[in-house]
Amino acid sequence: MVMDIDFNDYKLRCELRGHDDDVRGICMCSDENIATSSRDRTIRVWSVDPSDKRLYTSSKILLGHTSFVGPLAWIPQNEEYPEGRLVSGSMDTFVIVWNLINGENIQTLKGHKMQVTGVTVDNEDIVSASVDQTLKRWRNGQLVESWEAHQSPVQTVLKLPSGELVSGSSDTTLKLWKGKTSLRTFAGHTDTVRGLAVMPDLGFLSASHDGSIRLWALSGEVLLEMVGHTSIVYSVDAHPSGLIVSGSEDRHAKIWKDGVCVQSLEHPGCVWDAKFLESGDIVTACSDGVVRVWTVRDGVIADQMEIDAYDSQLSQYKLSRKKVGGMNLNELPGLDALTLPGTSDGQTKVVREGDNGVAYAWNMKEQRWDKIGEVVDGPDGVADRPILDGAQYDFVFDVDIGDGEPIRKLPYNRSDNPYDAADKWLLKENLPFAYRQQIVEFILQNSGQKDFNFNPSFRDPFTGANAYVPGQASRTAATAAKPLYKHIPKKGVLVFDVAQYDGILKKLTEFNNTLRSDSVNSDKYLTEGEVSRVGAIVKILKDTSHYHSTNFADMDIALLLKVLQAWPPAMMFPATDIVRMLVLHPHGASLLIKHVENNNDLLLDLIKKVTEDSALPANLLTTVRVLVNLFKNSSFHYWLQSHHSQILDAFSNCYSSPNKNLQLAYSTLLLNYAVLLIEKKDQEGQSQVLSAALQVAEEEAADVDSKFRSLVAIGSLMLEGLVKKIAIDFDVESIAKAAKASKEAKIVEVGSDMDVLIRQP
Repeated sequence: MVMDIDFNDYKLRCELRGHDDDVRGICMCSDENIATSSRDRTIRVWSVDPSDKRLYTSSKILLGHTSFVGPLAWIPQNEEYPEGRLVSGSMDTFVIVWNLINGENIQTLKGHKMQVTGVTVDNEDIVSASVDQTLKRWRNGQLVESWEAHQSPVQTVLKLPSGELVSGSSDTTLKLWKGKTSLRTFAGHTDTVRGLAVMPDLGFLSASHDGSIRLWALSGEVLLEMVGHTSIVYSVDAHPSGLIVSGSEDRHAKIWKDGVCVQSLEHPGCVWDAKFLESGDIVTACSDGVVRVWTVRDGVIADQMEIDAYDSQLSQYKLSRKKVGGMNLNELPGLDALTLPGTSDGQTKVVREGDNGVAYAWNMKEQRWDKIGEVVDGPDGVADRPILDGAQYDFVFDVDIGDGEPIRKLPYNRSDNPYDAADKWLLKENLPFAYRQQIVEFILQNSGQKDFNFNPSFRDPFTGANAYVPGQASRTAATAAKPLYKHIPKKGVLVFDVAQYDGILKKLTEFNNTLRSDSVNSDKYLTEGEVSRVGAIVKILKDTSHYHSTNFADMDIALLLKVLQAWPPAMMFPATDIVRMLVLHPHGASLLIKHVENNNDLLLDLIKKVTEDSALPANLLTTVRVLVNLFKNSSFHYWLQSHHSQILDAFSNCYSSPNKNLQLAYSTLLLNYAVLLIEKKDQEGQSQVLSAALQVAEEEAADVDSKFRSLVAIGSLMLEGLVKKIAIDFDVESIAKAAKASKEAKIVEVGSDMDVLIRQP
């Protein structure tokens, strides 16, 4: 149905509440049903309320994904599925097909190595896009085609009415596909291409992190460019009437007609997605967890009370973010701050009065604060100079000195001598002067005074010496310093080097006796001599002070391999635990690697055996710990790098295990991989580790130590690796924000590290 909509202002129709976190995606399943996906890992299906056609109610909740859900696509109804099917993609790397009659999972499509970022329907086929840089085609639940579509993450994919596919990527380009053949590359955007939509009878639309929306002809010609958003544009959609809607990080859904923005719908958070209903109504997905429907139709507009409530919600949100002098309005001191006398004539202080910041000056003669007037914000609500304790400065820095200490505020004016400013601040904060040089370098870096020239007449008030002497090669205070981070980047690897040897031997002996009395497995048990030899191996491993001079025999390794290969899975974990410690012994590791480098790869066989359908937590735990310890010996680095994809795929479900020890072992594996792949400059490997670490960071039930190690891995990969842009595309800023709100000090600290890093150019 094509409708000609004469443009009138859109107004709120209704709000759909039910999601517990950001709403990330929207899909129209006819004009009567809407599906929405969320960071809360659920999909909700909303239906028109039969008792009030203006409203929608949540009719189904689809549960099955283990991480946040993003792209959605609808497969229209047929005889078998009278309400059609829904396709969803997730951070968990899976594509799931749902039956909309009962909300059941029909198919789980496994094949992507990283987050699924786009899904589209091509006749009866499903095509999915992923950060792993591939497009995959699925037919009847089976993978039938897969190809590398871009050299960077693929962020979105769209089926065109003419039959071709279009993909958009972090490499800033779009590609037109006929099957697996690339017909054309569209260049023009200057940042990640995030969203795509069909523009009826003209071509297609693209939304980009560069803040623009473009209309393309299939020939590659740019027919129109729409610029108006002030931040990342995440989504775009078009209506047959010619209207276009876009959603952005700038908190607005903008409506465009003939390339001109005709209305902006303000939201109390990021607008992740915006879609048209067939009727011309607009649905928006917001980071506040609310879905909103907007309309131009008089009969279904929300009543005035609901509109007033929404306006009030917007006002409260903006007030909470209002800046006065670079600080949040609600951080300003109240009028009671004026009860304290000033310290010098003319000293200024800004206090909060109602919804405004008001400046006062200290009158020394009269011993009172004289009102100057209201502080007026500069462009975009930010005043020219920040304020601390009522006084204005060129800069007010947040300083994290670590050690679990709170964030401190450091004021600074460009006219100040940075050493003098540092000294005064350290005295005020009662901090040791060992921090002095770091603080000076921090000031220079963050104030943009990279070429600061010190006054040679300046004397250090504590040493009497010049803080800086031009020409002295040993002094580097005037050069720009890098930001100081507490927990990133991670240097060196972690290992699990503590073992309960007596318990290990006891359990191995117990299992061996069981095998001896089992007629089916009696040929697999160890003889008394072999059990004694295992005891001798353990004795060598216990004596860590002589690792440099002790050796093993080839038969020792063969004996352990016999257990790993022949014993039933339920009985092998004590031997695996011995191997975990063996790889930390120099000679033991050198013998073991011979069984890895040949065609009969012991470790790959072990991984396959312990991750079969009936995987036991004890086997998973001991095997992951073996892999973690391999990083300690550089002779295993090539093997670890070559097989990173197999290893991470095999243990990918460990992050959600109820076993906290297994969670920690998996996070440690990711952290060690981050360290290794940064050193090897392996971008593809870094991307996979990043994706896995983000899953752990998103997991609400993750143990504190597991989450901490995953966050350190993410931060390290962003700082020293090659995937910072990919991480930002993954919305790592939300993860940093959540970490900073944690009750755990070290989670807060690494969240602060990441937050600073995100803001670095």
